[in-house]
Amino acid sequence: MVDIEVRQDGVVLESSVLRAMELSIETCLQSQGLEGSEVSLSIVDDREMHELNLRYRGVDRTTDVLSFPLEEERPKEPCLLGDIIVSAPMAQQQAQEYGHSLLREMSFLVVHGTLHLLGYDHMTPAEDAEMQRLQEEVLSSLGITR
Repeated sequence: MVDIEVRQDGVVLESSVLRAMELSIETCLQSQGLEGSEVSLSIVDDREMHELNLRYRGVDRTTDVLSFPLEEERPKEPCLLGDIIVSAPMAQQQAQEYGHSLLREMSFLVVHGTLHLLGYDHMTPAEDAEMQRLQEEVLSSLGITR
């Protein structure tokens, strides 16, 4: 189950984008055998994202996505996983920079965030390659391409 809360002004998100984000999270969970898990997704503006990034990571700037897992270890069964927060303005800017749709960028960011909730990371080249593979696998299965 995905609970979505939109707390931002300035970027209008069509229902198709919101549905794609929800489906992306659900597909990612399903690919890991964790369908039925719960995720909270908040869509915020850059000001709120900057505040969260500074408060929780000590980084004094905005970012595109933050994940706050409830457990430190990779879950083995469906559970309440945690929170994903996405900056809508940052996603819109990145979609323009990368030359793809906002739907694709938002879907990518929530899959990335979901993988972090599931215990994946990208601190080493091997971890990064695994995350990239899983992200593309989920997005490709949904027909979401660049």
